[in-house]
Amino acid sequence: MTAFVLVAPGLAVIYLSRTMPRLEARRIHPATIPGLVPLFLGIGLTCCGGLLLWRSWRIEALGGWQNLFDLLKTREALRIGVVLGLALIHTLVLVGLIPFWAAAMLFIFAFIMIFETWLSEGPAEPLKSFCWALTIAVVGGGGIYLVFERIFLVRLP
Repeated sequence: MTAFVLVAPGLAVIYLSRTMPRLEARRIHPATIPGLVPLFLGIGLTCCGGLLLWRSWRIEALGGWQNLFDLLKTREALRIGVVLGLALIHTLVLVGLIPFWAAAMLFIFAFIMIFETWLSEGPAEPLKSFCWALTIAVVGGGGIYLVFERIFLVRLP
């Protein structure tokens, strides 16, 4: 399964880096094209995923697929899925819809609240978690804005 997770983005990175503008009209040397480093990274990712796929195909594991599906039903898999879902919501929905610092604050707040209350190992105090999450979100989102926009002069989306 991991092999497919590595090969698919690797092939996508290879394709996207090949389709990037070459900037030949500006007489830029081919060794400095913008897609060169992503191309090598995509090739490396695809090769590593391919080797992992080849190795996994050769190994006989008793109950391999059943063990994989059982693993996907665990609490750890749920936690990983929640992190992935939050990251995708932040990246694909919030960023661009609202200012970056606000999207970062919402992401941090939601992450802390979910993992401190719903996905915590033991019982949690919701009010304490709320105050903690709000404080960290305001400091974190404000800090991201301050550091990148004001100190490093990087425009955030």
